[in-house]
Amino acid sequence: MGGGWMEGREGSGAAEEDEARGQKSEQSSDRGGGGGGGSGFGGAAWEVRRRHFSRKRSVDVRRINPKVPKEEAVAISGRLLQILSDHGPLTVGNTWNHAKDAGISGLNSKTHMKVLLKWMTGRRVVKLTCVHVGNAKKFLYSPYTESSEGSGSSALAEDNTASAQGGKGQRKKQAAALQ
Repeated sequence: MGGGWMEGREGSGAAEEDEARGQKSEQSSDRGGGGGGGSGFGGAAWEVRRRHFSRKRSVDVRRINPKVPKEEAVAISGRLLQILSDHGPLTVGNTWNHAKDAGISGLNSKTHMKVLLKWMTGRRVVKLTCVHVGNAKKFLYSPYTESSEGSGSSALAEDNTASAQGGKGQRKKQAAALQ
């Protein structure tokens, strides 16, 4: 009889219960539980903010310096635009080959041409499109037109929905905007 209080615990399986409790506390600490928060709407909003502010800002293409005086940049961009309109959508490499053949004065290098194409993109003179070819992507420059933006087709679609709803005022505004 002189076993004391430990004798009773060994036989009743209390040691296994203690181990199970220890495993539970380890599991809850792995999951981040235990009163810290971080779940629910507040945690999701924090994650969205963190992702948003950790990204780099995109380059403001309207503020790109063409590296030459504006008059010369306008003249070079006119020649590049002529090449793009004559030969269709072109990659940077093909545009450079055509520009070398045309002998555009003031165009120093392929890098300078790329800066000018980006400047022209910011001024909405040319547009840059991405074409998927298998697993690769091709980026093509082409002249910018109002119909290429998709405004014409979307305006016609909105016109059809407005006529179905009987919105005569909206159709007049859209027709004036198209002209």
